[in-house]
Amino acid sequence: MGPDAAHVREALRNLPEYLGQHVLITAVALGLGIAISLPVAVAVVRRARLRWGVLAVASIIQTIPSLALLAVFYLVLLGVAWVTGRLFGFEISALGFLPTVIGLTLYSMLPILRNTVTGILGVDPAVREAAVAAGMRPRQVLMRVELPLAMPVIVAGIRTATVWVVGIATLSTPIGQTSLGNYIFTGLQTQNWISVLFGVVLAAALAIVLDQLIGLAESGAAQRSRRRVLAAGVGLVAVLAGGILPWRLTVPDASAQGRAYRIGAKNFTEQFILASLLRDTIQTAGMDATKMEGLGSVVAFEALANGDVDVYVDYSGTVWANYMKRTRVADAETVLREMTDWLAREKGILCLGPLGFENAYALAMRREQAEQLSVRTIADLAPHAPRMTIGGDYEFFGRPEWKHMREAYGLRFAERKQYQSTFMYEAVTTGEVDVISAFSSDGRIAAYDLVVLDDPKNVIPPYDAVVLLSPRAATDRRLVESLRPLIGTVPVRWMREANLMVDRDENKRTVDQAAAWLRERLAGPPSAK
Repeated sequence: MGPDAAHVREALRNLPEYLGQHVLITAVALGLGIAISLPVAVAVVRRARLRWGVLAVASIIQTIPSLALLAVFYLVLLGVAWVTGRLFGFEISALGFLPTVIGLTLYSMLPILRNTVTGILGVDPAVREAAVAAGMRPRQVLMRVELPLAMPVIVAGIRTATVWVVGIATLSTPIGQTSLGNYIFTGLQTQNWISVLFGVVLAAALAIVLDQLIGLAESGAAQRSRRRVLAAGVGLVAVLAGGILPWRLTVPDASAQGRAYRIGAKNFTEQFILASLLRDTIQTAGMDATKMEGLGSVVAFEALANGDVDVYVDYSGTVWANYMKRTRVADAETVLREMTDWLAREKGILCLGPLGFENAYALAMRREQAEQLSVRTIADLAPHAPRMTIGGDYEFFGRPEWKHMREAYGLRFAERKQYQSTFMYEAVTTGEVDVISAFSSDGRIAAYDLVVLDDPKNVIPPYDAVVLLSPRAATDRRLVESLRPLIGTVPVRWMREANLMVDRDENKRTVDQAAAWLRERLAGPPSAK
């Protein structure tokens, strides 16, 4: 099977879950948005000050970047989960469905609120006066005259909200909600354009179909055509059922299989591969497991501590600098020991151990440019930095390592740019930037002939890849024993090769194929390791 056929097959295998969950969160958010917005609009339409305040709040919410709004509600729900856990003995899930639905509901409200108010206020005063003269009460005027006449404008608002919600729902992947956005986020990171195309086309098709069906229902009501209204209703039910049922039918029976373990993964190739490796290892031991991919670093760690994720691979330097807030330089053994103790003591998280390789941040340049400037270390780079542009991933410039590196070496670049890591490597090879924040286990360093600059002051902490388990999973002996054989078995050369299988353009492999290749090596004779 060729690489394109394998990617298509993988995309089709994920289709029921991705589409089903996307349809579900869209339907729930739109239903809540309509149920809240219509009564609120009716209640404030005659009260000018209150109307202004409600629309102003809805407009302010609309100006907040959608991904930021979803992340904010994740953090809010973490606090709510802590309170419910302390007061009532149970914790709500702060990851995935709940913050996504809350955020999408708020985003859906502005067009519905504004169009409902505009539609009612736009009714000809003479028509309203005639209704009152005919003996209608205010409620009757509203229900029998104003709302029917305003309905085309109201439906236009609902159609706008529908398109917005379908599109914004693709951004829910980083907070743990599966959607068509999984195709897009994973595809962009791994340069799997078939996956990106699936996500984009399906999201656009879903938005268009829902928009047209709502429009059909509105035109049918206006023309008093029961056939049109019935066709629209059947169509909407078919979209909901066709999207959700195939997904639900493929979900294992929880009563028969037990709870599925949730494996977290950040948003880069290595994390996708390791999540598949963990999933396959758990499933081989006779347990069920699902992946939650594309999470931000902080979201992944908090989700693990809160029990929304059971297991994932993090890096010792990330925990050391970001969560433990350590700034002193320490060797890998010290970092691992102190990190393990801190995680258990402060968070109840079990560090099962290192996988056997390190994936550290490192500054890298094109070999030709590095040799021309005689740059071998970060210290050598410092005098040239004011005339250079540096590129980093989304997190790098906000991490403690960058601050410490900048202060220790006096780095002052002319400009800095942020990229998704895939495009960051493209940027340095094409000369758009001079230096990038590379990853030491990334196969693209060798593939693109980049030079990794030494860190003579040891500012960058060690970044051993470690398997972490949530407080609840840490007490699950069966899960722990299924994962323990992975500890210390993955050399960096294998991880680089697995990463490159997914990232390079020729002979590309899928994430699952790269994970399977890695499992084959792990299962080989000891001499091969």
